[in-house]
Amino acid sequence: MSLSDTPGAAPDPARQSPGAPGPTAVALAEPDRAVRPVWISGVVLVNVGINAAFFGPLQVLLGQQAAAFSESDKEAILALVTGAGAAVSLVANPLFGAFSDRTTSRLGRRVPWVLFGAILGAAALIALAGAPGVAVMTLLWCLVQAGCNGAYAAITAAIPDRVPVAQRGTVGGLAAMGQTVGILAGAVIAAAVAGNFAAGYLVCAVALLAGVGLYFFKNDDVPLPAGARPPFSLAGFIRGFWISPALYPDFAWAWLTRLLVNIGNHMVTLYLLFFLKDAVRLEETQGIAPEFGVLVLTGLYAVMVIITSVIGGRLSDRMGRRKPLVIISSVIIAVASLILAFAPNWTGALLGASVLGIGFGCYLAVDFALITQVLPTALSRGRDLGVINIANSLPQVLAPLIALPFVTLWGGYVSLYTAAAVIGLLGALFVVKIKGVD
Repeated sequence: MSLSDTPGAAPDPARQSPGAPGPTAVALAEPDRAVRPVWISGVVLVNVGINAAFFGPLQVLLGQQAAAFSESDKEAILALVTGAGAAVSLVANPLFGAFSDRTTSRLGRRVPWVLFGAILGAAALIALAGAPGVAVMTLLWCLVQAGCNGAYAAITAAIPDRVPVAQRGTVGGLAAMGQTVGILAGAVIAAAVAGNFAAGYLVCAVALLAGVGLYFFKNDDVPLPAGARPPFSLAGFIRGFWISPALYPDFAWAWLTRLLVNIGNHMVTLYLLFFLKDAVRLEETQGIAPEFGVLVLTGLYAVMVIITSVIGGRLSDRMGRRKPLVIISSVIIAVASLILAFAPNWTGALLGASVLGIGFGCYLAVDFALITQVLPTALSRGRDLGVINIANSLPQVLAPLIALPFVTLWGGYVSLYTAAAVIGLLGALFVVKIKGVD
């Protein structure tokens, strides 16, 4: 893997002479051949592993560990740990994406970073199992975030690298399915270890490493010739992370809409375990352990996401349109928040989780396909998708800050979930501003 600088400007693949494409054209050209099922399977499994390693801790294990350190301060500890980790992901995702753009390894641009990220994340999870206090717990979760986001940045950029536009809704839907299976796997891991969060972290680490195997061997990643990489300048490298809304307005609106929808979604899911304990009082009213309740709700959510992500992605490919489905799915997500706000009982939780899955599955698939169509350049897909992924990570920083006063000071879960619905609806509204995609 090489990130070293080379003199000379990068050649424009569009200006190469006709005939058989050279290596630069292959690496950077817009793909026009449908990808193979084995390649798609590899991408799906990477997403499964990353999300199992990420959401198992985020949904249950970190909360259990926080409570083990201090029952009375568990909410604040969880907010600190998840907020710090998300702050790291804000940097790690675009940074690793930009590194992968410039990588000239014979393995390709994306594969080395998928592997490196998985190894880093797994090592940090193993260490997290024995964290002696909140400070070390926070530091190790930040390393998990760095590794998982590095792998995710690379595997996400591989899709526009290899998948033609007409197939991106379908592949995006299957990748979203993989993410959801990973979320469900994380919840299953957390429930199976029966409160032993240390064992849960170890199993999550194994899942993360196992997930990258097929992609590593069947990736079809095309190496980038050193001559195709522009000269390195630290100032230029840093400036590259600012993508001007004036020059690329569709990219800017796509970023903002994803940010708002994800803030609303994270506000709903952040305190789910505590919502079932303290608002629904699940154990007292239903005789169900809250941790098992999280598993049930995650299972319902996962089934709906799997169905609607695959259907929604394929439907958007056939329609040749993305925006209507993104808007409709965003509204459905907001409706789910309102159900939880005004029906804080087990029946309402079941219905809310199902509706949330219906909306978010379609949203994940179709919005990703839309985003790949507004990326500024082929040479910087990893960086640009990393910037987009800030809209996935920043809500993990903002949602705890927004949610905590709602839960503790401003009316509890009713006001929290109502605010989440309003924020999500704003995301739906701004989709209409995107002009370059139907």
